[in-house]
Amino acid sequence: MEYLNIDGIVVEVEFKRIKNIYLRVYPPDARVHISAPKGMPIERVRLFALDKMDWIHKRSKVVLDRENKSFREYVSGEFHYFKGERYSLNVIYSNHKPKVEVLGDGFINLYVKDNATAKKREEVMREWYRNELKIILPPLIDKWETSLGVKIDCFDIRLMKSIWGSCNIRKKKIMFNLELMKKSNDCIEYIVLHELSHLLERSHNARFKSILDIHMPSWRKIKDELNTFVG
Repeated sequence: MEYLNIDGIVVEVEFKRIKNIYLRVYPPDARVHISAPKGMPIERVRLFALDKMDWIHKRSKVVLDRENKSFREYVSGEFHYFKGERYSLNVIYSNHKPKVEVLGDGFINLYVKDNATAKKREEVMREWYRNELKIILPPLIDKWETSLGVKIDCFDIRLMKSIWGSCNIRKKKIMFNLELMKKSNDCIEYIVLHELSHLLERSHNARFKSILDIHMPSWRKIKDELNTFVG
C-alpha cells in the first residue's frame, strides 16, 4: 500500500492486476482508497486523484453525515455489534461495579451506576471490548507466529480511525484497532495474519499476497467483509 497526501486528504493506493483504476470512499471515517493497475506510475494516480477531488469531498461528506446520524448514546434499544453479530442494548442501572454481559437472545446488558453519563457508558463498553479482544488475540497470534515462523515482542490495542492494524517491523510490535471486536472472528484472524505477514514482507506486493494466499486462501472475501461498515 502506498499513500498520497492531497489537499490534506490521505489517499491509499493499492496496485493490483486490474485494467482500470477505481476510487472508493469507505465508511465510517471517509477513508479514500484507489485501486490502480500494476505498473501505473504513482504520479498518474496522483493526477487521477486530483481530478476527482470534488467528487471525493462530496462523497466524504455523505459518508461522514451518515456516520454522524449513527451517533451512539448508549441507551436501551440501540444496536451494537460484537463478533460480527448485532445486539440490542439493555442499560441496567445499579450500585454494583459496571460490567457488560452478552445474552444468547440477541441482547447486551450494560450495567452502570445511576448517575452514569453517556460518556461513562461508552467508556464501560469500550473497556469491555478491549478486554474481550485481549482474550481473543493471544491464541491467534501464537497460531500464526508458529505457521509463519515469526515472533513479535508485544501488541497493543487502541481506537484507530482509518486502519485495522499496523506492524512496527523494527520493534516487532503490532497495533490492533479496538473496533475489530465488532467484527467476526474470521476478520480478526485475518488482521492477525496480515500484520504478522509484514515481518516476512514489508510492502503489500505480490510476495505479500502470496503469503496470504497460502495461509488463508479466502482472505480477499474476508477483507471485503471487514471493510463493510457496521456501526
